[in-house]
Amino acid sequence: MSIVEILKVIVLGIVEGFTEWLPISSTGHMILVEELIPMNQPQEFRNMFLVVIQLGAILAVVVMYFHKLNPFSSRKKPYQKRETLVLWSKIILACIPAAVVGLLVDDILDKYLMNSYVVAATLIIYGILFIVIENRNQYQRFEIQKVGDISYQTALYIGLFQLLSLIPGTSRSGSTILGAMILGCSRAASAEFSFFLGIPVMFGASFLKIVKFGFHFTAPQVFYLILGMVVAFFVSVYAINFLMKYIRNHDFKVFGYYRIILGIVVLMYFGITALIG
Repeated sequence: MSIVEILKVIVLGIVEGFTEWLPISSTGHMILVEELIPMNQPQEFRNMFLVVIQLGAILAVVVMYFHKLNPFSSRKKPYQKRETLVLWSKIILACIPAAVVGLLVDDILDKYLMNSYVVAATLIIYGILFIVIENRNQYQRFEIQKVGDISYQTALYIGLFQLLSLIPGTSRSGSTILGAMILGCSRAASAEFSFFLGIPVMFGASFLKIVKFGFHFTAPQVFYLILGMVVAFFVSVYAINFLMKYIRNHDFKVFGYYRIILGIVVLMYFGITALIG
């Protein structure tokens, strides 16, 4: 077990924790960081690691919103328990499109689209879309102010927008937040519903990656995986709190500008690297 390797895992956990919930593409950041400070592990483990440490991030949502998402809470009245079960049914419905399509095309996407040029393009394209949509929303009142107001139809449409996140660099939170706002959801409702959609999606994606990798971990690999998840958990708590406070008085345009700048940086870095190489 190497101190340098542990430091790399901590950095990756920090990057995952911040970028998973902000609409700026965790994949884009992880590809760039992994290129700059690659783990000294087999490629198969590294690919699995970058997905599975998301479990730490999603556990932050489970902990922070446990009461809101728990339909069996003794502190809830019967009607509140029913509302929570309805919310879960909408979350599951919204996850079906990505679950079905993701299983069918996962290997194809990894083979043909998991590269820096696709990531750079999607970072820039969706950065522009965030700016355009927020300019349109500047004087518009959102019809859906709370997560509980989201209908089954709207939930399904948000789930269809989530399909876009199968393309690396799009950002799962970015595609669902953007889609929800286009459908009339407030920034807060869009962000919260995006957080909740991540629970089944990330658990499913992590399980799929572990099954594909197999369970033949070495002791250091188990430690790296757990450490990455723990770091991602604590950083995610901060990132989620930051985002929810930020959007009370601000829009998402700053994240759009950031995506465009990052996309250009990724394109330039890998383009220059390819020319030198």
